[in-house]
Amino acid sequence: MRDASVTKEPASPGPPIVPKGQFRFPPGLRLNLPFYYFTSFFDRTNPILLFEYLRKFGRAAHYRMLSSHVILLNDPSDIREVLVDKAHLFIKERTQRRMKILLGDGLITADGETHKRHRRIAAPAFHRQRIQAYASIIVEHAAVVRNEWQPGKQIDVAAEMMRLALQITARTLFDTEVTPEIAAINHEANSVMEIYNDLIAMPRAEDLLRWRIPIPVLTGFRKSKAHLDSVVDAMISAKQAESARAAREGRPIAGDLLSMLIAARDDDPSQPSSQKLNSEELRDEVMTIFLAGYETVANALAWTWLLLGQNPEAEDRLHAELDTALQSRLPTLEDLPSLPYTEMVLAESMRLYPPAWAMGRQATEDVTIGPYRVPRGTFFFFSQYIVQRDPKFFPDPLAFRPERFTAEAKAQRPKFAYFPFGGGGRQCIGESFAWMEAIVVLATLAQRWRFKVVENHPIALQPKITLRPKHGIRVIPELR
Repeated sequence: MRDASVTKEPASPGPPIVPKGQFRFPPGLRLNLPFYYFTSFFDRTNPILLFEYLRKFGRAAHYRMLSSHVILLNDPSDIREVLVDKAHLFIKERTQRRMKILLGDGLITADGETHKRHRRIAAPAFHRQRIQAYASIIVEHAAVVRNEWQPGKQIDVAAEMMRLALQITARTLFDTEVTPEIAAINHEANSVMEIYNDLIAMPRAEDLLRWRIPIPVLTGFRKSKAHLDSVVDAMISAKQAESARAAREGRPIAGDLLSMLIAARDDDPSQPSSQKLNSEELRDEVMTIFLAGYETVANALAWTWLLLGQNPEAEDRLHAELDTALQSRLPTLEDLPSLPYTEMVLAESMRLYPPAWAMGRQATEDVTIGPYRVPRGTFFFFSQYIVQRDPKFFPDPLAFRPERFTAEAKAQRPKFAYFPFGGGGRQCIGESFAWMEAIVVLATLAQRWRFKVVENHPIALQPKITLRPKHGIRVIPELR
């Protein structure tokens, strides 16, 4: 088992020496960010407030955090330069690299050749044919959950979507139900999420973990991380033994994602044909898929139910489509082309409340982005939450209008006006899986239920690794 305390952040560009007049920065904050500590837009638990304030500077905004330059990009063409055109000049920024203390070198956190190799090995597990095989499992679990609700009995639909997504992830990733081991992974992951912002903000957190400094937040993280590692390592070992037995007996391997990852080899012809993920690499990918796979879809669905409850016309149109396409039977993967409005509802929900709400990169060289030239080491951020609410691309941006995502409307917008799954060479490998899961779950549940949002229940953002509803979303189920 690997100890989180020995996971080090990779070397990054040091503070630049900036000759006067050599660089051109966007407008922005005049003082170093800590001087704004007592302003209304500074809240270390909610960086979205800062990003919203910086949006007033236009295309891009600049500020300094101690010795570092930070730039928020709001223009799709500039974001494309960073993620696609000049991607080779950037690495993951510090916040995302720091996630390595939890996720290791998984697909979210790895850079360079490590990321490329892991993506090549993982790709077959997310092939369209594999995704098709998971659709019936997802519908099966969604149908069970919809049968458990009672009309008029208030529920937290955000918690219910987490519960359902956990069941789906257990089956598709591990080929198991929600066992005590799966429940332990979920519990410890949630414990880490609660302290995530404190961990990210802490200077030299990696060193402090390695030195075993008895700071409560670090002590709690070490405990949760050690339990996570022990549970996941045991599950991987059991699955490796099961796969080895199947190979000896000439049986096909199981169809779950973990079995696929265990069997997968690097298809790069320049690499040895036997190169596979070792146990530590498997652990990193399991944790990455587990957290990214169930947190993002669960949150996307939770926000969708809120928006449908607030917009009865869109809800009625969704129900009409489901009644026409499905009649009274459960949906299948083959029904997806007949559910375009259902997909548009989810797309508009993820525009307003993107599960992955911000991204970042750090320049490894002096670089020109748009009209700006900045030194190596500069951090760039771009927020889906901010860009996807830009009235230039989405008029009346706070209104819920699924029609924004007709094929014609999408063709009129630049690529990075809407990027809930990132973009470029690091675009989320599980995007197709996530779309499929969200559509069939929404269709299955909305066939039977509509939700009345509880009045006066507070709705607030909790931007951690994903964008969660801070107080949940309380609704009253009503049979259709």
